[in-house]
Amino acid sequence: MSPIQINRRRFSQFMAGTGLGLLNLTTHASILKPEAGKEYRLLSQPQAANAGNKIEVIEFFAYYCHFCHHLEPSLAEWVKKQGDKISFKRIHVLNPGAETQQKLFFALDAIGKADELQNQVFDAYHAQRNRLMTDEQVRDFINKTSIDKAAFFSAYNSFTIKTKQARAPRVMSDYEINSWPTLIVDGRFQTSPSMAGSEHGRPSEEQANQALFPVLDWLVATAQKDKANAAK
Repeated sequence: MSPIQINRRRFSQFMAGTGLGLLNLTTHASILKPEAGKEYRLLSQPQAANAGNKIEVIEFFAYYCHFCHHLEPSLAEWVKKQGDKISFKRIHVLNPGAETQQKLFFALDAIGKADELQNQVFDAYHAQRNRLMTDEQVRDFINKTSIDKAAFFSAYNSFTIKTKQARAPRVMSDYEINSWPTLIVDGRFQTSPSMAGSEHGRPSEEQANQALFPVLDWLVATAQKDKANAAK
């Protein structure tokens, strides 16, 4: 089965409201040194990270994704704590049936409003049941916000956004993305809540989310050391 077919099935499961059955555990382990192939993995082909002296961190996510939604508050807090150490950005994944949600993200990102409206979009989908599956549903959402409507729809209908969507399969392939949320650090390291929480066996969703941040801290610190050594 191809990755796209697998992703299509995953999307159908999210839309049907099915959740991943995870066993709740009570202990939290401290990851002093994450292990490659376990809590994180190396990309087979490193990607360019254009972040200057900062460390690039990319989250691959989807608005419809239950797990992305639940991770968002803790991830936003972690990003804020990093200050100038990192350059953080998001990329909405491509998935059959969710093209309009990806288009919404790219348009918001183009006008500098993606971070500002991140929680509002999640809330629209997961709480208000606006599935954001059509242009009309997107318009209904945008009309309830305070952003510049003309600027948004100019971006939303632009050739630039169409080009980004056309490139999305290649981007996901380059970063070896087949599930989400997934984070890429310095164009080399890939991790996720499920990878970071692997030491728990079958962790609860909250355990997996909280296990992610020590791994991210270690990967960022490792990338900083490598950058410093390369500059010597």
